[in-house]
Amino acid sequence: MSRAERKPLRLAVVGHTNTGKTSLIRTLLHRRDFGEINNRGGTTRQVASAALSVDSETLITLYDSPGLEDAPGLIEWLESQPGERHDGPGRIHRLLTDDRARARFDHEARVLDLMLNVDVALYVIDAREPVLEKYQDELAVLALCARPILAVLNFVVSPDSRETEWRDALARVGLHTVLAFDAVVRDPATERRLFEKLASQLDAHAETLEAWMSHRRDEEDERLAAAGLTIAELLIDVAAAERMAELASPSQRERAMDDLRQAVRAREQVCVGTLLDLYRFGREDYADEDLPLTDGRWSEDPFDPDTLRYHGIRTTGHAGIGAGAGAVVDVATGGLTLGTGTLVGAALGTGVGLARGFGVRIGDRLRGRERLMVDDATLRLLASRQLKLLAGLRQRGHAARLPLPAAARERWAVERLPAPLRSARRHSSWSTLNPGSMPDAAGAPQAASRLARALIEDLERESAEVPGASAAADD
Repeated sequence: MSRAERKPLRLAVVGHTNTGKTSLIRTLLHRRDFGEINNRGGTTRQVASAALSVDSETLITLYDSPGLEDAPGLIEWLESQPGERHDGPGRIHRLLTDDRARARFDHEARVLDLMLNVDVALYVIDAREPVLEKYQDELAVLALCARPILAVLNFVVSPDSRETEWRDALARVGLHTVLAFDAVVRDPATERRLFEKLASQLDAHAETLEAWMSHRRDEEDERLAAAGLTIAELLIDVAAAERMAELASPSQRERAMDDLRQAVRAREQVCVGTLLDLYRFGREDYADEDLPLTDGRWSEDPFDPDTLRYHGIRTTGHAGIGAGAGAVVDVATGGLTLGTGTLVGAALGTGVGLARGFGVRIGDRLRGRERLMVDDATLRLLASRQLKLLAGLRQRGHAARLPLPAAARERWAVERLPAPLRSARRHSSWSTLNPGSMPDAAGAPQAASRLARALIEDLERESAEVPGASAAADD
């Protein structure tokens, strides 16, 4: 089937009031700005639509709908009407053309009108709610529209979930196509299963759904690769950053260290902003303190010793950083401590150490100058919290209102820096943070690419090792 022959799939999201219909659509769209979400019932009053598109081609149109509120009353009204009992669409049509009935069942009429004009429906269930007869009445009414229905169990990760009870109840009314899909959790695998289940019911739209799933898979891979490179470029920039100061001028040294700290803080903020943009979270997402950031910024200073301790970053083997004044390692020798005769002095200031090596660094010292660089512990802290943020963003649905999950990145607490970062220590031209720098046209990008691959592999490995990493299951 050619692109010109494909017809968009029309998909209605229906269900009782306040079951998370709008939340589900936000998560499928990867957009936080769709519709209004409120804890009170009946927030959605009108039918609203949004498109899932690829290259300007709309593949799927999602329709949000008002909540069903009086299905038991509607069942009674339908049963009181004359006509063919088994002609479901005809019975619904009579309701929609009866002005008095339509006014009485206003929300239901909007939903049923929508149902007659779509290809399939997702019936969203709040799995925390007890199984009540009114929900079975809703399914009975929706079935009269003669459209395929996929039941979606929402909020299944809640400790109050009654998922098993709901699955049993749905089976008793003959609805076996069920998917657990928590709208506050972003899980590409579960999202794919949703569309696979739809494709199994809709032969005519199978190619359209496959095109969308393929696009989503490529998009996810590209987004993760871009995120990994974003973090890697931050770390390369910081590892190679340096400032010069006169040995005989403590005040100049302190100013240089402050300048380096500020440059690192600003550079980390660029990384945070890029990660949020990649996963489509914006400034409005901080209103409910639902990200581990304050107004889009980390509230913890990476150069505060308490921050290092809070994140479990250890400094053993690399003296000085976060632990007060002390001897500092020679980064040019791969972390081997030099003899006392080569030590320039104490590490002044928290989180920034003095890095001295051979060659140009010895020449600097002989001229009475020293190079200041960010130490390994602070680099590990920057890596750890950016990876925590990325892990959380990958799991977070666009309807979530709770803090991001943040699994510990233990390897960054104590392990030696990866080879690309150790190399960056010896190449100041790799950092955009150095005054007047012209970053190496080949070395820095190559190092960042190698580091990005390692970061993503590490992230994927840790995700695979987490029990229950997938937030949903299906039959």
